Amino acid sequence: MLLSASDDEVLTAAEALGEDLDVAQSEVTADEFESLLIECNEAINDGIGLEYGEVCGAGSDCC
Repeated sequence: MLLSASDDEVLTAAEALGEDLDVAQSEVTADEFESLLIECNEAINDGIGLEYGEVCGAGSDCC
């Protein structure tokens, strides 16, 4: 499957977010990190209309 430029941009942004979250996890408390994950998930939902908890298969247990 070939990726379009927009697909490539999305994957690059997701990779950068993952790296930033990895760094943040080592620098903040567990409660702060959980809040950050919730904030990220809400931003993803607002930005692209995708409910991450529904997609990742964790349902309501997903941050």
